[in-house]
Amino acid sequence: MISAIVLAAGISKRMGKLKQLLAFGKSTILEETLKNLLNSKVDEVVVVLGFQSEKIAQKIITLPVKQIKNPHYLRGMSSSIRWGLTAINKKTDAILIALGDQPLILPDIFNKLIDEHCRNHAGITIPVYKGRRGHPLIFDIKFKEDFLELAGDIGGRDITSKYPDDILEVEIHSDSVIKDIDDRESYQKHLKSYGYDSS
Repeated sequence: MISAIVLAAGISKRMGKLKQLLAFGKSTILEETLKNLLNSKVDEVVVVLGFQSEKIAQKIITLPVKQIKNPHYLRGMSSSIRWGLTAINKKTDAILIALGDQPLILPDIFNKLIDEHCRNHAGITIPVYKGRRGHPLIFDIKFKEDFLELAGDIGGRDITSKYPDDILEVEIHSDSVIKDIDDRESYQKHLKSYGYDSS
């Protein structure tokens, strides 16, 4: 069983507005990210909200995902992961940690990572594009306690550096795994990749 935790609690400081709900095609950035995950082989999707959580929650209310609010979202990414871990199924075998602002990662990419993770009985699976590691990452449930001990604005970096022998790198032929949406420029580039003109 694979449980996806989607990190969508940030304040979008560099963007200057709530990027989770920015238009993306006929949808929004977060909705598109969630739909791609829901159309993949993950068994459940947990979305961690924080900043303006009520507004975002209403927008995604029709999607079959678990919503959880992180009241301490200002403490960084690690706190959102910890809150997400409280909502996953107790029978899950692995945790896929995804960013809420990567709408160009399509279901087939998630599926390839999941298939390779399971086939190789990997501890940690990381997508790689032209030598650069990206997201999402998949962690065996055995690393749950390590995540619960994290603090600050870090995700899985501390764990991957701690357990290098457990890592399986999977080559992905798409730069979507190394791109997220942090500012207006990256937003426009994503729209262009999607074939959508916001002007």
